[in-house]
Amino acid sequence: MRDATSGTGLREHMLLFSRFLRSPRTVGALTPSSRAVGTAMAADVDFRKPNRIVELGPGTGALTAPLVERLGPHNEFLAVDIDPAFCEQIQRRWPWINCVCASAERLDTIVADRGMFPVYHIVSGLPFVSLPVPVTRQILESITKVLRPGGTFTTFQYLHGYRFPSAVAFRRSMSARMGGPPHVYLVLRNFPPALVLTWNKREEPVRSTKYDVQRTG
Repeated sequence: MRDATSGTGLREHMLLFSRFLRSPRTVGALTPSSRAVGTAMAADVDFRKPNRIVELGPGTGALTAPLVERLGPHNEFLAVDIDPAFCEQIQRRWPWINCVCASAERLDTIVADRGMFPVYHIVSGLPFVSLPVPVTRQILESITKVLRPGGTFTTFQYLHGYRFPSAVAFRRSMSARMGGPPHVYLVLRNFPPALVLTWNKREEPVRSTKYDVQRTG
């Protein structure tokens, strides 16, 4: 187990804010998620067993810290972010972990190139409801390919947007791919409050589905 700094200070807030202004659809938030959200998202990972763990969209590392702090020598960890500034931040805070600057659309290739197939747990801070639909669809397909049967996929949605059509469509598509609905955990200690969603991939093959949602506005 390694030590890690909290990384939720002014520098991280300013970095996230600046990247949000530059690319609001891919960043999706003005402030980092709380420690409580990160802890909830790491709850289904059994760090006592040999695991291959992937984080998509680590950003400034708010969700990364609760994972990295519990890693043991038998755990493999990979972070994937499309923003070079975020990747630099992650590598500066945790130089011993593997962080790749690439799109999560290429997750299957990234995992295969690093000999990490299949992945046991995937944790994601990506703003799926604001990403272009084709991008989200490709990311979900890659997640489905690399995640082993019995593995978990965890992400979160803000409470105020949980009933948005795009959020509902995302959950419906992911549930079809994973073979069942997620279990949901409400985190009030976040601004805004968030719902952490965890799917367990069914042992039987999962039928591919089309992620199709009509955006408005």
